[in-house]
Amino acid sequence: MTATATSVGESDRTQPQRTPASRLTARLRSLLPAAAALSGVLLYVSFPPRTLWWLALPAFAVLGHVLRGRGWKAGLGLGYLFGLGFLLPLLVWTGVEVGPGPWLALVAIEALFVAAVGAGVAAVSKLPAWPVWAAALWIAGEAARARVPFDGFPWGKIAFGQADGVFLPLAALGGTPVLGFAVVLCGFGLGEAVRLAVGARRGARVRRGAAAVALAAVAVPVVAAVAARPLVSDEAQDGTATVAVIQGNVPRAGLDFNSQRRAVLDHHARETERLAAEVDAGKADRPDFVLWPENSSDIDPFANADARMVIDRAAKAIGVPVSVGGVVERDGKLLNEQILWDPDKGPVDTYDKRQIQPFGEYLPLRSLIGAINGEWTSMVSRDFSRGTEPGVFTMAGTRVGLVTCYEAAFDWAVRSEVADGAQLISVPSNNATFDRSEMTYQQLAMSRVRAVEHSRTVTVPVTSGVSAIIMPDGRITQRTGMFVADSLVQEVPLRSVETPATRLGVLPEIALVLVAAGGVGWAVGAGVRGRRARDV
Repeated sequence: MTATATSVGESDRTQPQRTPASRLTARLRSLLPAAAALSGVLLYVSFPPRTLWWLALPAFAVLGHVLRGRGWKAGLGLGYLFGLGFLLPLLVWTGVEVGPGPWLALVAIEALFVAAVGAGVAAVSKLPAWPVWAAALWIAGEAARARVPFDGFPWGKIAFGQADGVFLPLAALGGTPVLGFAVVLCGFGLGEAVRLAVGARRGARVRRGAAAVALAAVAVPVVAAVAARPLVSDEAQDGTATVAVIQGNVPRAGLDFNSQRRAVLDHHARETERLAAEVDAGKADRPDFVLWPENSSDIDPFANADARMVIDRAAKAIGVPVSVGGVVERDGKLLNEQILWDPDKGPVDTYDKRQIQPFGEYLPLRSLIGAINGEWTSMVSRDFSRGTEPGVFTMAGTRVGLVTCYEAAFDWAVRSEVADGAQLISVPSNNATFDRSEMTYQQLAMSRVRAVEHSRTVTVPVTSGVSAIIMPDGRITQRTGMFVADSLVQEVPLRSVETPATRLGVLPEIALVLVAAGGVGWAVGAGVRGRRARDV
């Protein structure tokens, strides 16, 4: 008995004793998952309809602290938690009418891209100037997410949360990739600066190079944004045009608003005729042209004489060209189409939506999804076809570029209209499906960023709101409420200048992806060399 007791006691004394410092370190590590998720939530709060754009900086500062020095596997998991914290609340509107299943599936897939970025950031965090590599990695993740799967889903780009922020002028310099890179870099730099400052107060040795990089990562984006201010202007280069934006409203929100297609058409025709009466009475300025939203006529006016008559009557009442959002069938294809309607000649031009929405306008993997849930195949009973050409209507002498709803999230779709000569951009949309969710405000912020990116007035005609008129400097000058019939009339500047972002196109994004690849390659190479040195 005595011998056994002695052996056990000696064994206990050989166990390493945990010091208070080691216990604190273990406790802090156990909090990392919660910190990752909560910093993702903080990033979500920085997005519209709130104007707390600056919260993106502490969100990335915390993320940088969480990932710094971790292994890639830990970075993968922590990045996924950050992605869930950000995207779960941001995209909750996708399940407003169809239930939580599609929303949760979408978030689970999209968060994988953030997880991959987290693994990459953890790897490059051991390199000199790591905030630069890490910020480029975030943009590389956004670039991938905007392209795959099913042609991508760019919703939640960091740039789209910065419509009210000081970094917004950078959109004109290099588009959404440069704007997003600046915000993320500043956030990571802020976190690194705080870490070094805390270390210095505790007596740790801080290398000058590391401190200089951290401060530069914070200062350079801010200075660049100030320097880019001259690129932002609302001066009329090509004169002005008086535009009318029509919001006719819908009978009811939700997926079944389409069951009253004639009522939706009547609402938009009625609001146009009401505006015409005000113009004739001298109570409103006469517009040069009128813009209706997407799905304002889901009855094909080329096949239905009654729908054609309703639109024709409204166009004749206002007496100027009208862009009508219709659903039409042509050559056996179903198309989401904008129709240029002349008050004298009727339909004279069309634009077919090119970036159609998966699971909304077409159903990928139809047979597989039908086997899992037949309701999806009934909800999207027939796939829309894609347009192939940019849509720029000449309306009363003004070149109006059409970017239909979902297309506003895609850099190429907006840029192509400006490159094709658009002096003004219209983003006709239908948000009635998503009720009063944050979706409409998130999409409105995208249009504000696009206005600055390409230095164009942007109009947003929406079936149920929020419709708006946005100046080339990103300011909203008029807007409607939600689920009301209303119209906006305003003289707006026309511009033809091409910003650096328009001219450079996808090149800034490619450059940042290459920077990210270089950082990952350097980190992997350093890790291999380190393991070989230890083996020797």
